Formats: sequence, C-alpha cells, structure tokens
Amino acid sequence: MSGHVSGEWAGLLPAAAEAVAEAGALLRAWRTDARATSGHWDGAQFKARADAMAHEELSGRLRRLAPGIPVLSEEDPAGLRDPRPDLYWLIDPLDGTASYAHGFPGYVTQAALVAGARPVLAAVCAPEWGVRYTAVRGGGAFAEGGAPDGRRRLAAAPHPGPGAGVLTDNTPRPTGIARAAYDRFGCTGYLESGSLGLKLCRVAEGRAHLFVKDVCVRDWDVAAPGLVLEEAGGALRRLDGTPFGFTGSFEGTGLIGAADPALCAAVAAWRGAAG
Repeated sequence: MSGHVSGEWAGLLPAAAEAVAEAGALLRAWRTDARATSGHWDGAQFKARADAMAHEELSGRLRRLAPGIPVLSEEDPAGLRDPRPDLYWLIDPLDGTASYAHGFPGYVTQAALVAGARPVLAAVCAPEWGVRYTAVRGGGAFAEGGAPDGRRRLAAAPHPGPGAGVLTDNTPRPTGIARAAYDRFGCTGYLESGSLGLKLCRVAEGRAHLFVKDVCVRDWDVAAPGLVLEEAGGALRRLDGTPFGFTGSFEGTGLIGAADPALCAAVAAWRGAAG
C-alpha cells in the first residue's frame, strides 16, 4: 500500500463511488442512442457526444457531494489550470471512448480525489462488466460486482518469472512496445483489454502482470486506476521510472503498470538502456 490518508477524505468514498457507478450506468443505457455514440476524431482520440454527457452527470454529482471541492475534467479544458488546487476531483467521465462508440465493453468511468499532489481516493466503474473498483490511500483497494460477486480486497499477482507473465493491452495481439516487452520479459499470456484505466485495474486484480505504453498519457487517465493498482500492491511509473507527480502539465509520455514493483523497475531500466 502507498501511505496513509486522513479519514477526513476517506468518508467521501462511498458516495463518490456511487456517483461514478451511476454515471457508468447512464453510459451503458445511452449506448442504444446513436446520438450518444456519434462523434469525431480529435488527433489520436475519438470524442463522442457521450463524453460531454457523462462529464455533466459525474461532475454535477461530485459538486453536489462536496460543493467546496473543484472538479477538473478531461472534458473541460478551460478548467485544467496550473497551479492546480490543493484539493480537487480529477475525473475521466468516459475512458475508452472508441471502445464505447464501437460496441466493445472495455470502457470505464473514473474519479480520483487529489490532495497535496497525489490521489487519495479512487473509484472506477466498468459498466459492461458490472464491476466497480475503489481505493483509499493507505486503506487498500477493493472490487465489487462481477464474478465472484461481493466485495473483495484486491492483491496484484507477483510476477512469476520468465515464461509465465501475462501482459495486457488494447489490441488483439501485442504490438510496438507491448510486443517488445512481451518478448523481453518472457510473457506467455496476453489479455486484450480496452481503456487505459481498465488495463491498470486488470493488473490490480491479478488478471495481468504488466502494462506498458509509450504514447501520451494524461493524469486523468491514471489518477484513479493508478491508486487502485498501488493499493493492491502493484506499481505505477512513467516510462523513465519516475512516479506520476500530479503537478504542472497534465500530459506525459508513457507509463509502466506492473503487479510487482521489481518488475516495474526492471522495465524502466530496460527502457533507460534502450535510450
């Protein structure tokens, strides 16, 4: 686990998790409406009308929950300011928009409470899987729903060594840096997932051991699922091995999400040696 957080903020988690789950349920219901899934490509990202709809729902619920805490969102660029507030919600109302719009289940909605430049509460909902993930800094990570049903504590699975690791990414087979990591670290299993947040949660719940990305990664992508992973005993780092700082720019290049901190360090060293 990753340090201790005051119970002052932990008390917000149940209602925040419910707000995230309710937004996720609405996203699932909206999929039958072509207007919600229609959209356009903005560079490498697909933007659907549902992104804005989910933003309005989730940000509104969080503001009603804690009126004094600002909400920073991917869908509200004008609100992404620097310096950041000392305390704020950082949300990704629809992570995995392309999956959502094209009928695949691998999307999530997520929110993190960031205090003192680090996430302290997290809630992630995977609506199509019927699972919600939650975490409190210093209090562990949990999943509820899905199979097996019921609330359960998460424990990332230690990397079993060469020849037995499971790597996850969002393509039918590993490509690019994922392919290179798969070969370099002796992986023999591969799990196709959807959004970035879902992949980190898959590592947190022990279904995969490693997720590596070398493209642009934004703080709202990782704030909530990254805390879930760390509280499950895993590690989240930038591609150079440094921790996410949640200060300054909201964008950075790449990430390593690993069930085993030693594996995370090994991947960072490998990337460093590769230049």
